[in-house]
Amino acid sequence: MDEQAKYDVAVIGGGLAGLTLAIQCADAGYTVALFEKEVYPFHKVCGEYISFESHDFLLRLGVNLHELQLPAISRLQISDIKGNLYQFRLPLGGFGISRYKLDDLLYYLAVQKGVQVFTGNKVQDVQFVSDGFVLQHANGITKASVAAGAYGKRANLDIKKNRLFALKKNNKLNNYIAVKYHISTSHPVNSIALHNFDNGYCGLSKIEDDRYCLCYLATAQHLKNNNNSISEMEKQVLFQNPHLKKIFSTASFLYQEPLTISQVSFDVKTQVENHLLMLGDAAGMITPLCGNGMSMAMHGSKLAFESIDAFLRQQITREQMEHRYERNWNRQFSRRLWMGRTVQRLFGNTSSILFLRTMGALPFLARQVIKQTHGKPF
Repeated sequence: MDEQAKYDVAVIGGGLAGLTLAIQCADAGYTVALFEKEVYPFHKVCGEYISFESHDFLLRLGVNLHELQLPAISRLQISDIKGNLYQFRLPLGGFGISRYKLDDLLYYLAVQKGVQVFTGNKVQDVQFVSDGFVLQHANGITKASVAAGAYGKRANLDIKKNRLFALKKNNKLNNYIAVKYHISTSHPVNSIALHNFDNGYCGLSKIEDDRYCLCYLATAQHLKNNNNSISEMEKQVLFQNPHLKKIFSTASFLYQEPLTISQVSFDVKTQVENHLLMLGDAAGMITPLCGNGMSMAMHGSKLAFESIDAFLRQQITREQMEHRYERNWNRQFSRRLWMGRTVQRLFGNTSSILFLRTMGALPFLARQVIKQTHGKPF
């Protein structure tokens, strides 16, 4: 790679936020470099449910969702820690698709549109120098006028930038582990399930190819208490919910080993760090029980593109670009993140029993809570 390579936009991270931002920038005629440490296709720990707010956006980018024949999800099942089950309607609803498939589709779309995608290439550092960015990575140095960090929940760059959430001591919002499987099981195609267990919850929903995504969030302490054995933790903790015990006992598991991530944090994050625009989970992570992290990542990329486009067209200054993006991001998502954190505190403990009983008795309240965790089509 030419060490003097200069792009209009550099994107660090090739997940949903990074790929969709890169595609929008390429469509607008800008030169774009995207760096992804993995090689497509690959699996990611993710709930793999997308609310319909993102449907038209993906179509505009060029993803032909219609030919994929993806499952439409319109119902929500939730059980409390005792296994009492409640049913709700999702006013907007969504569809299921694996990150393995969707990220790969977006990757090929980005390449077709002229994005320079460097896979298997981890960015080691990024610095703002003389009104531009210098990225250091495995293949050398790349320069860009604008840079965006879309590298997920936690990365080496968070530590290097001394981001506050990464420096916090363990607390109830930042010391989780997440575990994901793809399974074959019997479950209503149009329904997403959330099953509570002690200090955690597990989601189940249909994706493509007769597969289901099974993904749960548990505390690191639970894992430690069970000799750091995921299977033992599942038996001792998750199986206390009869619905989860049945799923784990009867399903066919399609991974040899589960996908896992640790140190999952729902603490408040900043959207701009030393002129670097943060996207997706790097900007702020919604709790999985709200099921909207994928849509938020894509919507956030649209907000970022709108500000970047105005800057590169010299309609606004860099400072105005950063302020506009941060302001618009918080207008769209800060309330949803707050609601997610609030609801999460009521899940995974005895509070879930009263909360869900109240939701079940008051459908209007249930609709309002669900509505607050979903956005509008963008």
